[in-house]
Amino acid sequence: MSIIDIKVPALGESVTEATIASWNKAVGDSVARDETVCELESDKASVEVPSDKAGIVVEILAEEGATLNVGDVLCRIDTAAESGKPLTKVQADPAPPAEPTQSSAAQSTEKPADAGYASGHPSPAAAKLMREQGLSPDQVNGSGRDGRITKGDVEQSSQSVQPAQLAAAEKASQPAPAAKSTAHDEHDERGQRREKMSSLRKTIAKRLVAVKNETAMLTTFNEVDMSAVMELRKRYKDAFKEKHGVNLGFMSFFTAASCLALQEFPAVNAQIQGDEIIYHDYCDVGVAVSTPKGLVVPVLRNAESLNFDEIEQEILRLAARGRDGKLSIDDMTGGTFTITNGGIFGSMLSTPIINSPQCAILGLHNIVERPVAIQGEVKIRPIMYLALSYDHRLIDGKEAVGFLVRVKQLIEDPVRLMLGV
Repeated sequence: MSIIDIKVPALGESVTEATIASWNKAVGDSVARDETVCELESDKASVEVPSDKAGIVVEILAEEGATLNVGDVLCRIDTAAESGKPLTKVQADPAPPAEPTQSSAAQSTEKPADAGYASGHPSPAAAKLMREQGLSPDQVNGSGRDGRITKGDVEQSSQSVQPAQLAAAEKASQPAPAAKSTAHDEHDERGQRREKMSSLRKTIAKRLVAVKNETAMLTTFNEVDMSAVMELRKRYKDAFKEKHGVNLGFMSFFTAASCLALQEFPAVNAQIQGDEIIYHDYCDVGVAVSTPKGLVVPVLRNAESLNFDEIEQEILRLAARGRDGKLSIDDMTGGTFTITNGGIFGSMLSTPIINSPQCAILGLHNIVERPVAIQGEVKIRPIMYLALSYDHRLIDGKEAVGFLVRVKQLIEDPVRLMLGV
């Protein structure tokens, strides 16, 4: 047999491991060249792993939910099956098996003599159902290719188990009823539920804890008067949308302002690598996007060179890909700075966590009318709180505060932002 290994591919900058989210193939399944074998999840994105060549899956080395490093072997494929030649010796067709009886269904099932290497191995759907039913491979007849156990095989075996056995098992699994107290009858109906943590959520949790432990993270705050930006949007939003086909949002203002400030304070746009500091002459700005699977951070490349309409179009494109689960590794890697907007969910103030290996992240919050003192008079203004979390190992407080003040100046006077001064 000609065996090839399917390994965990390179997943982008700073990503060294991934979790198996699901298997698309089982042992004994045929696979075409470039057909997806399994799906991986990292803290950056979901990745489909294709087969380099056509063949048959002969071994799976890790189950769903397992976390592997880049380069680890996921499965092995026999490419000799590409021509359609059988991989096991074919014998005469055996006599049809006798109909199972209730007394024999729960006993161990003898595998046919001509079973192939997939004999007794369940498909992913069958394996899940077997765990739910409490069945072992020896209790199920595999009718699939080379004796593989299918979901239908499991359902048939489950129906064949004696009702008395099921009732006894169910009764034994139930806890003994606790003595009721009339003083607490109103709490007897309280319940709880458990859900398995998703692979992506586990990876995100691990990464966030690592950032807290491995960086000297500090957060500085400021407030910004949004009056001028809101007036500008109100005046030109219809004309902007008519010309460019996208809405004029707040993110384009903050992205443009951040790019100007990053060029004036390059340490905020830098990274630590070993005992060296990497400074970037460009601004690849990550924009945090909430998706059904969790928070992801796609990247706007060369954001310093984009116009407002180009920023809005790129954010719209990346957000749509994120919600549809179609973000690629290239979409997620290489950022130098991140902006996250908790204000869309109503957040007043927060301390965002750095998106490693970056050294700073800007947090935006909701806009609330507040009383402020202007030239000795109390005025009501739409105010947003800004938060900059940064790695104090690289960025000094003076630089962090200076960066945030510069963003504040540009937002409060957007004409300077338009002119780049």
